[in-house]
Amino acid sequence: MLIEKIQTAIERIDEVSKSKRLRVISHFDTDGITSAAIFSKALSRWGKVFSLEVVKGLDEDFIKELSDQDVLIFLDLASGSLDALADKKTEVFIFDHHEVVQEVPSSVHLVNPSYEGEENLCSAAICYLFARELSLENKDLAKLAVIGTVGDILERNMGKVFSSILEDSETVVRKGILLYPSTRPLDKTLEFSSNPYLPGVSGSRAGVLELLRDAGIVNENGRYKALYELSDEEMSKLITAILLKSKGETSEDGLIGNLFLVKFFNKLEDARELSALINACSRMDYPEIALGFCLGNAFYREEAEKVYINYKQNLVAALKYVSESEKVEGKDYMIINARDKIKDTIIGTVASILSHSPLYKEGLVIVALSYNEDKIKVSARIAGRQGRNVRDLLHKVVLPMGGEVGGHPNAAGCLISKEKEEEFIGELRKVLELEVVRV
Repeated sequence: MLIEKIQTAIERIDEVSKSKRLRVISHFDTDGITSAAIFSKALSRWGKVFSLEVVKGLDEDFIKELSDQDVLIFLDLASGSLDALADKKTEVFIFDHHEVVQEVPSSVHLVNPSYEGEENLCSAAICYLFARELSLENKDLAKLAVIGTVGDILERNMGKVFSSILEDSETVVRKGILLYPSTRPLDKTLEFSSNPYLPGVSGSRAGVLELLRDAGIVNENGRYKALYELSDEEMSKLITAILLKSKGETSEDGLIGNLFLVKFFNKLEDARELSALINACSRMDYPEIALGFCLGNAFYREEAEKVYINYKQNLVAALKYVSESEKVEGKDYMIINARDKIKDTIIGTVASILSHSPLYKEGLVIVALSYNEDKIKVSARIAGRQGRNVRDLLHKVVLPMGGEVGGHPNAAGCLISKEKEEEFIGELRKVLELEVVRV
């Protein structure tokens, strides 16, 4: 069904592009950027004229201003904006994977596996299937779909379609510890690991060397092996050493998974590291650098690495602020109102890092707020892997205020008016406490 929808979209885009310009609008996270890179490259090779823009999100005012003289194509966006798009007097194409809760207008061509009840794929994977249906020449774009999948934390869904994308991309898949980059010397990777955070090891050179001694991994010719270079026996010993060191604060389930190694700029790279770098560029307001990097531009590669360093410094400062600031806390929830102390573009990343920290118990609802001009960006996460549906929780608070919520059950977000700051926090606390009673 998904491939049939893609084939129909290809035929229709080919037809309408003869009389109208194609306007492509994509989201600014890793999945959105890799989607934009895949789609724009495929359109260029197809000989289509188009414009491309990367946005933080959609709201009704933005949608109203979009010209009906253009064919609108949304990537990793718009599944939650169908009511607003129903008024557009032009054809709309959506390549997305987020949940659909509104009726699909007749003018909208929706390509969304979650709507069809098919394999859970990220938008970059959907865009790659579009590109591959256009031409097998586009198989070189498969690695971007892998990076997008890792960026959206959907790589555990090793279904038939994603497996075919891995094959097209010639990705090396290795079972191991989910530390990145797995292609750098192990001592450095361990020392600078923040996700997952390893108590007594992350940030401690002495702790790293002690751990490696316990695991029986030695320095060879002045260098430690990279994670992906470890033998199965060495990997097993390292896992055991980390679990013993963490004293129950790190679970084996969250620690072990697949490492994805892709060829990028003629070098074997960790897809997680590439995903983090792409995401960093967008979060620091440089989506054009992220896009150039994905398209293989050497200049943008250098620029992206500079931004990535700056981003990590901003992230460290943000986490320090959170640790020292006053928070609104209740039973099984924590609200962090950072106001203008943390950039709105990284508040979601901060919330995600906290949700993976062993400092917080499984199921804790973490909601973080940050100013975005006259609005407030809200990001909600669940600590661990199990807990309440944060998208539904936000929906109950925001819907009466006239806003929209996007995301997934364990990671969601929304924008609210700054003037409703106190009202939102008050209503959020009521809903959180009411849900606890129900549970």
